[in-house]
Parts: sequence; C-alpha cells; structure tokens
Amino acid sequence: MDPRAERPRSTERSQFRFCPQCATPLSRLEVDDRERPVCTACGFIQYRNPVTGVAAVISEQSVLDRLGEHTTRYGLVDGSYRPRTDLARVLLARRATSYRGRWCLPCGHVEFDEEVREALVREMREETGLELRTGEVVAVLSNFHDPDHQTVGVWFEGFPIGGLLQPGDDVDGLAFFDPRDPTIPLAFPTDRIVLDRLALR
Repeated sequence: MDPRAERPRSTERSQFRFCPQCATPLSRLEVDDRERPVCTACGFIQYRNPVTGVAAVISEQSVLDRLGEHTTRYGLVDGSYRPRTDLARVLLARRATSYRGRWCLPCGHVEFDEEVREALVREMREETGLELRTGEVVAVLSNFHDPDHQTVGVWFEGFPIGGLLQPGDDVDGLAFFDPRDPTIPLAFPTDRIVLDRLALR
C-alpha cells in the first residue's frame, strides 16, 4: 500500500500558475513520475519541496537552573509561577495566529541563508524571550497536517543561557506541561509524537 494514501492530498493552492522566471502560464506535464507545473517557454519546472522548521524542547528544570524564579514571568497565562516538585515538564507556546489558542513546542521556520541552529536561537528569542544554547537533536519528522504547506521539522534540546521568559511574536502565552498529559490541545500532530518520546525518558 502506498504510504502517501493516508496523508491529506495537496491542492492547487501551492501550485504556481505562472512561471516565476518569464511569467508564461504554466502547463501540467509529467516530470520524474509526477505531474508538475512546467513552463514550455523557458523550461522552468516547479518542484514543491517542504519548508524546514525548527523547534525547541526546553525543560522547566533547565529554566530554573539557569534563570531562577525571580527572572521569569511564566506560569503563563496569568503571569504567575507556581512551583512544582515535578520538574519534568516542558515549555509549550500558545499560538496567537494560525492554530490560535492551541499549544506547540516553540517553533519557527528557517530563513533562506540561515543555519538551522541560528534559526532556533532567533525563533526562541522572538517567541519566548530566552537566549538559548542548542543541544542534541531530539527528533526529525515530516509534517503533513497542512498538505499545502508541508514541512520537515527538527526538534532540538534547548538550554537557556539568559533572557526573560515571556511570550512574543506570534505567541500569546507560555506554560510548562507534563509531556505525559494526553489532553493538551496541540496544534501539530508531530509535537504529540515528540512529547510521547519525552514521556518515555
């Protein structure tokens, strides 16, 4: 059975209609066993490739170890911090734009000409206020939840080295959650896979 059969099919939204090189209307031709938009005037072929995303797994323990309670504004939504004896929780971000109100491991896209770890440090500064040192890769997964905006995500361990924990950019809340909690309203199915792996550690 074709493993792609169970994935959502992409639509025309992510297909070019005009050639980005010469503006000629594109034709649909078979190239490399797939129908692709092709320019019959200049030879351009649109290959749709997934975008690269990065995300951080930041433990509550690492934040407390580095920053301490007095330099944080988390606990999240109400701005208060409630100490816990279980410090295996990880930081999640509440989305303010797409997938509004749902939670995810803090994440973002890699810019053109940007190295993946540099992208992670920038995104974490923008979304969480933390200055981060990147650690080991936790997971690499393909995201198919939006068939017209497919991504390959790389989840890194993240270790705070400074900053003030506060939501920013397209995030309107931060909180620590137990990765074993199956009731978290997550934005992305792949975050559930990552959290399940963390729960087994």
